[in-house]
Amino acid sequence: MAKEELLEFPGVVKELLPNATFLVELENGHTIIAHTAGKMRKNRIRVLAGDRVQVEMTPYDLTKGRINYRFK
Repeated sequence: MAKEELLEFPGVVKELLPNATFLVELENGHTIIAHTAGKMRKNRIRVLAGDRVQVEMTPYDLTKGRINYRFK
């Protein structure tokens, strides 16, 4: 999949779920399930409830996403 096809949305982590997944509420009001990107895991960037994050999603499944940035 080309990077141009990904949709990026800012959101807030609402809840931590098992297996390193998170419940994220997007700015448009939708709630999705997201996991952390591999580079964030590799660099041990922690994501906690209440953090502002950027989520990238594929247009084929708008209920799941990947957290690729945590705002400071």
